[in-house]
Amino acid sequence: MGKEIERKFLVRSADWRAQVTRTTVLCQGYLSTDPLREVRVRVVDDTKAFLTVKAKRPGPERAEFEYPIPVPDARELLAHRTGRLVEKRRHHLATSALGEWVVDEYTGACAGLVVLEIEWADVEDTSLVLPPWVGEDVTGDRRYSNAALATEAGDESTAS
Repeated sequence: MGKEIERKFLVRSADWRAQVTRTTVLCQGYLSTDPLREVRVRVVDDTKAFLTVKAKRPGPERAEFEYPIPVPDARELLAHRTGRLVEKRRHHLATSALGEWVVDEYTGACAGLVVLEIEWADVEDTSLVLPPWVGEDVTGDRRYSNAALATEAGDESTAS
């Protein structure tokens, strides 16, 4: 079983682009968006697919179980999703800072939203120093969760 400890920030400018080492295209949908347990189907670059279950735990981490599945199966599951597809380009950044840094640049229904996600293993490590292009911390703001972007139609301008 894996665990996920993640922080999420809005992005102020495109200054991060010089640090991109690779980019992947993601298309994902949710079979369940219950905040206690989410079930996500994700297709990566039209060549790989994953089924992921995330379960809430006390504190900032979540249990995460991810399994590769055939792309045709993923497409069939996505046809039965709840809500809309979430489409984005994920840019992996080269950084000497704590954890793995990715910038998600949303397309489709959420076009215009750009978010930095930082994932790391040690919740006690507080040595995070943010560059000037990083904006507001939206870690606990459900409006910026991918499950909410997929299911909450509302005014999309509130999440951009």
